[in-house]
Amino acid sequence: MADKIAVNGVKKSFVSGKQSLPVVGGVSLSVADGEFVAIVGPSGCGKSTLMKIVSGFERADQGEVLIDGVPLLRPNAKGIVISQHGSVFPWLTVQENLMFGLNGDGHGDKAALADHYAAMVGLKGFENSYPRELSGGMLKRVEIARALVVKPEILYMDEPFSALDALMNLRMRTELLRILQEERHTVLLITHDVEEALYLADRIIVLSPRPTVIQASFAVPQPHPRKLSSPELQVLKDAILAELGL
Repeated sequence: MADKIAVNGVKKSFVSGKQSLPVVGGVSLSVADGEFVAIVGPSGCGKSTLMKIVSGFERADQGEVLIDGVPLLRPNAKGIVISQHGSVFPWLTVQENLMFGLNGDGHGDKAALADHYAAMVGLKGFENSYPRELSGGMLKRVEIARALVVKPEILYMDEPFSALDALMNLRMRTELLRILQEERHTVLLITHDVEEALYLADRIIVLSPRPTVIQASFAVPQPHPRKLSSPELQVLKDAILAELGL
């Protein structure tokens, strides 16, 4: 498969007073078209900064990011970010939230398209509800549907389920896999949860402490749906935790 995302020698530092704080120490990685890659690392290592650079919201001091072989200089329509912070407009209904990003005339019946994606994430019947009328898990479904409705080629996910309780987190992981079976996307996931990475990803990259570099990479060949209790995944989990010093 061709590289959808190529990160070449990316470095980033931030200035605090008279001191320079290196955050990303030189990261190179590639993500194939349609691949699901999860990135884990210790707290504060620079995972989210790396994600901002790869998605175009932060400029690297050195190195480059290529999307389909073209240098990424700013966010573009090929990718969309789903973060741990809510991005649902409280004054709009579910349908209106989903229609918000459908700019231009090339989408056909926008209301019908919004309702299709609401149903895809399990929100059929809630199209006219406001965010205040929804649970936390339902709000996260709205965010995912908002990302999918504009048909991005790449999903950048920065700890998207971290604010959910354990049961809802598991349900959302399963929901995401179901959606990805229906619609093919390249996914780059930042997570602190090794089991989440093992449940979802085709490949897991482990980052070092700051200034972060790639410390290890693990393929996850097991087909979906996966049982985290399987011996193969337990061996992988132990190996990843060992890389994280646990």
